[in-house]
Amino acid sequence: MPIIGGLKLYYLVSSVLGDAMDMGRDKFLCLLHRHKLIIPPRKTHHTTNSNHVYFKYPNLVKELSICYVNQVWVSDITYIYTTDDKFCYLHLITDVFSRMIIGFVLAPTLEAVYTIEALEQAIRHAGGGNLCGTIHHSDRGVQYCCDDYILRLKSHSIRISMTEDSNPTDNGVAERVNGIIKNEFLEPLPTPRNLQEAQPMVQHAVYTYNHLRPHLSLDMRTPAQVYMGDDG
Repeated sequence: MPIIGGLKLYYLVSSVLGDAMDMGRDKFLCLLHRHKLIIPPRKTHHTTNSNHVYFKYPNLVKELSICYVNQVWVSDITYIYTTDDKFCYLHLITDVFSRMIIGFVLAPTLEAVYTIEALEQAIRHAGGGNLCGTIHHSDRGVQYCCDDYILRLKSHSIRISMTEDSNPTDNGVAERVNGIIKNEFLEPLPTPRNLQEAQPMVQHAVYTYNHLRPHLSLDMRTPAQVYMGDDG
């Protein structure tokens, strides 16, 4: 995890060194600053096309209290840069309560068939069947509004929620997960030539994110621990 955040790094180092850790959190963060180990902001590349004829659903999660797993899923698509093909696209679905990525597909295009494949993975994670307690939240991109995607959601009684404008904070958890996968795990590695080279890198990143990386919002537990109910 070469670009993990400073607070998480402090927690992990402290858990290894124990009493041998001779500096507090603030001094540790100052050390990172002094050695220029703080990562600058990245530029973004937009993947959302909301200029389409499909119905756009209202926002159901604004000010909603998230209390359990599979209550709210957030979906998003982000680009992965490659030297030969320029871009491939990572279709993601994340459980909000646990922050666990429960569906992901790395694909050559933004086509909805790949977004649907990620959705099917998430549905299997949740046990399939009737998921009437689940809300699916996304931006208003054509992939999430098209007939095939909406049909999959409705066939499992999943409620549909969408952002109300182009403000990224309306889908903040999804945006944050995108940033972690790309900036913390993929950015430090050599740029892959194509999708085939990027595939194992993304799989490893998602596994590390789900099972190894502690989250401040989860009291330093991993997403998998929270999603699976394993606090050991």
